Amino acid sequence: MLKFSHLSLRRGSQLLLQDVDITIHPHQKVGITGSNGCGKSSLFALINNELHADNGEFSRPQKWVIAHVAQESPATARSALDYVIDGDEQLRAIEQAIEKASDSDGEQLGQLYSQLEEADGYTANSRAAQLLSGLGFFQRQLNNSVNSFSGGWRMRLNLARALMCRSDLLLLDEPTNHLDLEAVLWLEEWLKKYPGTLLLISHDRDFLDSVMTHIIHIEHQKMTIYSGNYSQFERVRAEQLAQQQILYERQQREIKHIQSFINRFKAKATKAKQAQSRVKTLEKMELITQAHVDSPFHFEFHAPEKIPNPLIALEDIRLGYGDEVILDHIHINLQPGSRIGLLGHNGAGKSTFIKLLAGELKAQSGRAEASSELRIGYFAQHQLEQLHPEDTPLEHFFRESQRLGIKATEQDLRNHLGCFGFSGDKVESKIAPFSGGEKARLVFATLVYQKPNLLLLDEPTNHLDLDMRHAISLALQEFEGAMVIVSHDRHLLRSVSDEFYLVASKKVAVFKGDLDDYRNWITDQKKLEAQIINNSSGSSLEAVNSTLSRKEQKRLDAEKRKLLKPMQNRLVKLEREMEQLNQDKQSLEAILAEPDIYEAKQKQRLKELLQQQSILSCTIEEKEEQWMQLSEELEGIQ
Repeated sequence: MLKFSHLSLRRGSQLLLQDVDITIHPHQKVGITGSNGCGKSSLFALINNELHADNGEFSRPQKWVIAHVAQESPATARSALDYVIDGDEQLRAIEQAIEKASDSDGEQLGQLYSQLEEADGYTANSRAAQLLSGLGFFQRQLNNSVNSFSGGWRMRLNLARALMCRSDLLLLDEPTNHLDLEAVLWLEEWLKKYPGTLLLISHDRDFLDSVMTHIIHIEHQKMTIYSGNYSQFERVRAEQLAQQQILYERQQREIKHIQSFINRFKAKATKAKQAQSRVKTLEKMELITQAHVDSPFHFEFHAPEKIPNPLIALEDIRLGYGDEVILDHIHINLQPGSRIGLLGHNGAGKSTFIKLLAGELKAQSGRAEASSELRIGYFAQHQLEQLHPEDTPLEHFFRESQRLGIKATEQDLRNHLGCFGFSGDKVESKIAPFSGGEKARLVFATLVYQKPNLLLLDEPTNHLDLDMRHAISLALQEFEGAMVIVSHDRHLLRSVSDEFYLVASKKVAVFKGDLDDYRNWITDQKKLEAQIINNSSGSSLEAVNSTLSRKEQKRLDAEKRKLLKPMQNRLVKLEREMEQLNQDKQSLEAILAEPDIYEAKQKQRLKELLQQQSILSCTIEEKEEQWMQLSEELEGIQ
């Protein structure tokens, strides 16, 4: 077990933990939560013997094998497969001993081969390949050198290497930051089956809910352990905070938004599953909001000055790099109120599509037209590194206000920065030593300041803690413009997206269903991949994806045609009905404009005409509402 007794821990002059008394028992799966900078990573350093307690004691079984994810990958020509197998140091030690052993010493070799079998040495290659496949690597990449992969993929290699280790204790610090949703779902299932003790730092609510048996929350230099997953922890924390303060305003605003969606779309076939998902979200909304009542982050988007229609029109667009085509035949009109979540495996083209919308990538062919009044707010991970390291947040915003032509006082800028957790000395500190979470908050503060009418968000919550994620979710729900988002944070996707688009097989198409349906789609895809690979060892995963995606696209097209015809007929019928009703109303108003109708002898007829006018007005309003809803539904399908 891991035992902390009256433990205090500092990092430099900063006190992180004080008088901590906690015991973590074998086989428990414990999620570590708390705001950025509260000491979560330092806790891992203590467990790894990289830091020592300032007071008190920490103890763990000396024989325990500890696995953790290295933050850097060495420059090596070693293959990806061998690099991952190296994570099982015990296995490698046995293999080296076998190589060194003399052929004449049969007894020693027998013992070593027995140890090799106990260590599952004969299945090491297949186990490592399965780990790499689950994390998104193709079969053809397994023999590529570590040097050939980019930084994000090297982090996946390090994660696979840690999972390969036959450990007693597994330490994972934000393991989903470099993963797409497909890999996150795979890792979730793998960790559920992990037999050892798991300590995981994460700000992914759904991930914590699915895997964890306990939650440790760090705040005010204290560590408190709770039984159950993250939602159960939130319930207990909400009850505790409710005794101190009740803050309902933000909660009611979020509930109102979600209830509006449910009321609007629950009767529509195309939105029914998403509406049902919102009902489930609404059921626990009070607990979630109350648990974040003391969050330091409170902000909202200002209403855009103009929202043109359409914002961006794409017709038969082809995208790619050189001769490589990433996406083809894209037809989308991005309209006010669009709230699109992009789904698809890593490398399918989600970020490429976002770059097209942002104007950072030009189409190879087709027509792309953006409104002259379009104002884009674009969040991408590379923007964190584009911040001027020698600037302070205040200097950064002075420059931003000048670029936008906004007259702002220093106090105005300080007030804005304060909404994102930058206050006191932090406002005038250099950006260079900021953490990834602090840089992400600064970029998001900049994005809000720009008053965009279109938000393009590419993994906006990486490095952000749960309080900031919650604040972003609330702000995005109230945003009046259009939004396209890529995220592996399922809670955020459910909270802010009204529809999903699937990016697969070089296409961008409407996905009918919710995130549970997407999980099933991934499962079906993997089954088909396995079936085709078993039938033909020479088949590539790209061919499998193409086969599956063509089948899926045909199904979607058939569904679209089936839905469109009766809806289009209904739309034409509504237009005719509205035209006739308006003619009737005009005729009635012409009669009411005649002076004779107001004579005493016409009193009864006047009463009847006014009643008819009221009924006509209500009927016209009802028909117009039906027409607008049906038009919006049609546009979503098209």
